[in-house]
Amino acid sequence: MLRLYASVLLCAILLISGVATAQHASKRPTAQEFEVAIVAFQQTLNTEYRNPTESPLPPEAREKFTGLAFFPSNYSACVLARFVRDSLQAPFPMPTSTVRRPLYQKYGELHFTLEGKRLQLTVYQSLDLLQKPGYQDYLFVPFTDQTNGRTSYGGGRYIDLRLGQIQQGQVVVDFNQAYNPFCAYSPQYSCPVPPIENRLPVAIKAGVMSDH
Repeated sequence: MLRLYASVLLCAILLISGVATAQHASKRPTAQEFEVAIVAFQQTLNTEYRNPTESPLPPEAREKFTGLAFFPSNYSACVLARFVRDSLQAPFPMPTSTVRRPLYQKYGELHFTLEGKRLQLTVYQSLDLLQKPGYQDYLFVPFTDQTNGRTSYGGGRYIDLRLGQIQQGQVVVDFNQAYNPFCAYSPQYSCPVPPIENRLPVAIKAGVMSDH
């Protein structure tokens, strides 16, 4: 299930950084801008989880909810990635935690360096969201890393992007805004499983942690 938690906050990074217009290339936020955006992201996410109309938490868990567990803010996990457009592949049914198979298409690739390693992630676009007014510019980056099943949710995590964040072939990817799929909190949800090409061989200690 594609959640769009980060969209407003990522746009805030762009506005703070002065890169919200198409004529400028994306650039990594300063450390101060980064900290402001992460605080806002965490506050917004916690507010949503307290809201019974938005929260994935069962009622009994929501009543006891005091806030999500986050890794300490990690500026090095906020990277400037090179974006390579690639949408020639046919749409495919994305595996999920249930029998549901929503259609996605590859939109492009992110190339970046993290923990001293050159890494790559595929960016996907939901065909369902393409049919919904106001959601046609949303992109989806599900991934796994070496923290899964240890300090983060075993099924992987998600990052959301919007088309406007990609400027002159670059985009800021902040793993501090990685969040858990809803099925991490309740089996009633059907959540996309990160494809094999998005399994990262590093431990990304940033974003939402496991509650267990």
